[in-house]
Amino acid sequence: QVQLVESGGGLVQSGGSLRHSCVASGNILRIVDMLWYRQDPGMQRELVAAISRGGAVEYADSVRGRFTISRDNAKNTMYMQMSSLKPEDTAVYYCNALLASTSLQFLYVWGQGTQATVSS
Repeated sequence: QVQLVESGGGLVQSGGSLRHSCVASGNILRIVDMLWYRQDPGMQRELVAAISRGGAVEYADSVRGRFTISRDNAKNTMYMQMSSLKPEDTAVYYCNALLASTSLQFLYVWGQGTQATVSS
């Protein structure tokens, strides 16, 4: 059994900052890629940022220069620092990981999601 547990998010004014964390636990052999998605009600889930095990990063155009994704492989943890927040960044943020389990299965695992709300 593998799970991702998120923390962070919250309510902040436009221009402020928030930080999300995502910790993976369970029967994990190796985490390959870790990603952050977000979703507004009635909208499709959107890929926000991704980071490989080696630290290569990608960002959606809408957040590049404002969000920073990082990870600590020793702690099976991923972070996303969100700065210069805008009301349109309001969404539920989900972490996602591609990993190999100790039973040598490759799994995509989702976190439970955390709300980030940016007021204007």
